[in-house]
Order: sequence, then C-alpha cells, then structure tokens
Amino acid sequence: MKQRIFTALLALGLSVSLALPAMAAPASASQEEVAQALSALGILSGDGSGALNLSSRITRAEFVTMLVRATPGGSQIGQAAISPYPDVPRSHWASGFVEAAVSQGLVSGYSDGTFRPNKEITLAEGVSMALSLLGYGPEDFSGAYPTGQLALYRSLRLDRGVSASSATAPLTRQDAAYLFYNLLSASTKEGTPYLTALGYSLNSAGQVDLLALVNGAMEGPVVAQSGWQSSLPFTPSKVIRGGASVTLSDIQDYDLVYWNASMGTVWAYTQKISGPIQALEPSVSNPTSVTVAGHSYPIETSAAAYALSDLGQYGLGDQVTLLLGRTGGVAAVADVSASAGDQVGLVLSVKNASYPDGNGGTYTVQTVTMLATDGQTYQYQCRGAYQPGSVVRVSVNQNNEVSLWGLSSESLTGKVSADGTKLDKYTFAEDVEILDVSGKYGVTLYPARLAGVTLKDDMVRYYSLNSLGQIDTLILEDVTGDMYQYGLLTHMDEQGEGLYKYYTYYYDVGGNSYTIPNSSTRFLVSTGPIQLLGEVESPDGMRSLTATQPGQIVGNQVAAGNQKYTLSDQVVVYELRNSQYFLSSLSRAQNGDFTLTAWYDKPDTQGGRVRVIVLRES
Repeated sequence: MKQRIFTALLALGLSVSLALPAMAAPASASQEEVAQALSALGILSGDGSGALNLSSRITRAEFVTMLVRATPGGSQIGQAAISPYPDVPRSHWASGFVEAAVSQGLVSGYSDGTFRPNKEITLAEGVSMALSLLGYGPEDFSGAYPTGQLALYRSLRLDRGVSASSATAPLTRQDAAYLFYNLLSASTKEGTPYLTALGYSLNSAGQVDLLALVNGAMEGPVVAQSGWQSSLPFTPSKVIRGGASVTLSDIQDYDLVYWNASMGTVWAYTQKISGPIQALEPSVSNPTSVTVAGHSYPIETSAAAYALSDLGQYGLGDQVTLLLGRTGGVAAVADVSASAGDQVGLVLSVKNASYPDGNGGTYTVQTVTMLATDGQTYQYQCRGAYQPGSVVRVSVNQNNEVSLWGLSSESLTGKVSADGTKLDKYTFAEDVEILDVSGKYGVTLYPARLAGVTLKDDMVRYYSLNSLGQIDTLILEDVTGDMYQYGLLTHMDEQGEGLYKYYTYYYDVGGNSYTIPNSSTRFLVSTGPIQLLGEVESPDGMRSLTATQPGQIVGNQVAAGNQKYTLSDQVVVYELRNSQYFLSSLSRAQNGDFTLTAWYDKPDTQGGRVRVIVLRES
C-alpha cells in the first residue's frame, strides 16, 4: 500500500552508534528487477498482451533481437532492406535484427547458408554472442570450443540467475534475461562497464541502478487534458497512478503523465500545489524556481519556466496551481480555478502573509493552508474566521475567487468489512478519498488499509456520500497511526534534580540518528521501540510501543503465541547484538536464524500495525 506522509525530515548528527550489519551480496537480482531493467532499455519485450513468457525456450531470432537491442541504438532497427537469409525473408519480423547482428559480426549463419531463426539457442551459443558485445572474439580463446568461452562467462559472473548449466542446454527466455542483465554490469575487454556504452552508469556499489534506468528512459511529461492520449505512441499494458495500478481511464485532468514504450507502462503523477506566486528566482525574466504556498520548488521543464517568466501568462501575485513532476519540480502550471476545483480537507494554519503585487509593491491578506483529501497541500487567500484543525471545503470560481466554509457531518460508526469495501452499510466509492489526520500531520489511505477496523464516533471527523449513496470522502482522527514516525530510543540521560532536571534523548528512525539535548520534558518512554509524534528531529512527544511474544513472520503478519499481528508497510527492522542495535532488513527477519520480537502501536482491529521488529541471535 502506498501512502504519503506530510512531515519534514531533517537529519541531525548524533553520537549514537547504529550500523548496517555485514551481509553477503545476493546471488542474483530478482526476476522482477531484471525484467524491469531490460524492458526500460528496450532489450526485453513481451507479446501482444505484454506477457514476457520467461519460462519458454528462446529461439535464435528472439535472442539475436535481444542482442542487437542491447547495442547502442539497437532498439531503432526496422525491417531489413533485403532478405538476409533464405529462411529469414525481408518480411520476417526479425529480419532487420538478424541483418544488423550479422553485419556487426555478433553472429553468423550456418555453413549451408541458412540462419535457422526458429532453432532453440544453447548456452554455449548465447554466451559466445554475449561475449562478443564485450569485445571478445574467437581469437581470445584457446582450446576446444566452448571451454574458454564458458570459463570467461563464469569468471565475469554472467551466470548469476541462469539455470542452464551445460554447454548444449537450451536457454529459456528467463536465462537470456539474466544473461543480458548480468552483461550490463560486466566489464568489457577494455575494462569499462558495458552499461556505459548505452549511456548509463552503475551505482556506487557497482550494480545496475534500476531507478536511473527507468528515469532515463521515461518520456514526457504531458498534462492530462482532453485528447492527451494521442501523445502516447503505444497502447499501455500497465498504468500506475499515485503508486497504484489503475486503468488509463482512471487518469484525471491535470495529472502529469510519463511513459516508457519498451516497458508498455504509463505513470501518472498527481501532486499539485495551489496558491499565489510569492517569488520567482533568480529573476522573473529567467526563473529557475518558484515559491508558492510558502515553499520554493525548482522548475524542471522549459514550458513551465516560460509560463512563469515575464513572457508567459503568470506573474508575481497570481493564483496558480503548480503541477509537480517525477522529481518533485514544477513541470507545468495551471489556473487554480481550472485545476483545483472544490477541495475538502483540514486547515493546517491561518496567518496574515505579504505577497508581491506584481508592480514592485506588496499586499497583506489572510492565508489559509490546508491538507486536502487528495493528499496535497493547498494555500488560499481568503477572509473569514477559521481555526487550525477545522474541516473545510474550498471552492475556486473561474475568476480565481476563493470561497471557504466549515464542514460537519452526522456521526458515522461501524466496522469496515474484511475486504475493505464497506463501512457498516455504506460501500466505498471506487474513487474514494480517505485522509487520516493528527494535528497538522496526515496520510492518505486506500480503503483496504482499514479492513477489519471498528470506527467509533470520535474517529470520524467528516464523511460525504455521492449520488449512489457511496462514501466518496472520509476524514479520520488518528485511526491508523500511519502519519507518525517509528524507530528506536537507544539511550536516555538524566541530569539535575527537581525543577532543574533535564533529559537528553538519543534515538534512531530508519537508520538516521537524532538527539534531543537538555530537554525539560520527560517523555514517558523507556529504551526500545518508540512512536514519534510530530517532527522527527524535534517531536512533540514519544510513546513506547508494545512488545509481542517471540514469534515468526508468516506472510504479511507476525505469528506470536496465539495472536497474529499485521506488519506495517514501513516496518523497521533492527538486530540486537552484544547490547548494540544494527539496522537490518525484513528479508533477514524472514530468512535468518533469530529470536524475533515484534512491537506494535495498537491492535489490528483498532488500526494498528507492527512498526518495529527486533532480532536477537538464537
């Protein structure tokens, strides 16, 4: 489950020692990682339905196609100009790739003049072709074929994840995928990583950086408006919006859309920031950043820079909505009235603020900052008496005039169904927006997160129904605890006496160490797993978590005694060795020989989850 937590995390230096334990590198990447990396580069593609058919054996035509696509510019190959072989006519789907591979000396046909495109390829043949991409030829090997080739194949670690073991064993499409994936991080004959030939680099650990590959191969963005689908050069087999798999029809107006044709995937990003333009830096003639709603955002596209410059349609003081792209920068700009519409959410702050009037002066107006149920923060200039913590609705008309009024609803209680589709007698709408808040922090939820939870009167701040009588908006009061941070209090010092007693707290959150020095506040906690309330570097409070009996992970739960506790999607794992904590991983908790203790904030039926796991060597 994806969710966005609205809090700033600023790391502070600390004296607490928290280190990563030494772990052996995995034997091979996961099948999903391999498929995504090769798909992003255009080396691997599926059939008409997007299926990769990895268990099928691979033919010479299919392997040669992957081989050529793994060369610079190889994905641009079209049909051959003439028939390269009698059994590979110009009309053959792979004729261009066969022609290119032969002309580059990567492969040759048989002595009888045929290519045999449908023949299954063997490990020795596939290895020889792959090594040719690294610059190795027959002259680099002595002895009988393919002894030298297979020896180099293993020494270069091209065999990770490849199941075929003998020279004559046929390769599956999965074997071929692992072979080409391993090739990316292997060194060429000249000593450089092969991936650099494709315009990418390895990460600091010498491994393929999947995120960089996908980012680098993305196209876009385009703003989702009427007719935007014509920008796509393909029919996507996968659509991701806000981290969730959806259909193309689920993409909404003013989403920002990116795509990768080789992966058959479309990504839609939904983050928007609305408010008046407060600053343009370094100048209005050439802005590289814009300040809206009290925050500065880098401008990441030339179209957005033009729109915000003195040549474009927006200027200082104008009410706009920034459409934030893949990297969090401004990719496009829209009118508030066109992109925001009605919003329901929680007032975070109300204050008078000064804004440039666009003529060298300033004006002061009341400004309301709200956290909306779509998970975004908006800032509006408006009049009226509003208090932080109020539930409100905001409406913006075509003239960018803002109306804001308080909301209330009848009480709503009941149990969410086990499949997360209903609350008491009400069904959740397909596009339901759920916000769980505590103070000025909040998190958006999917209905499935509330499955099995019983909601009482004080847990529901607001809800509304659509025309079908389904819940389309739901604002909760601290039901899940997902807006908080979780970690480990490693040490606490006390100094002084009576009214002059001070406390110093040392704690870790997700591998980052923090300290609160000389505080007069005594949080009612003891060393061990904790929940942090508020900003992680200066929290409003700390609470100790509750320990289970020793147990083990079964699926997405911890089974301890006669109870089962569901794991948080952001569960943090530590190992305790020689009285010192080390940041660990969920895979270690699942596969290692440890005594496992889970720590939770509250029971599943109340919305709680296992937040921290502590492992002790058995």
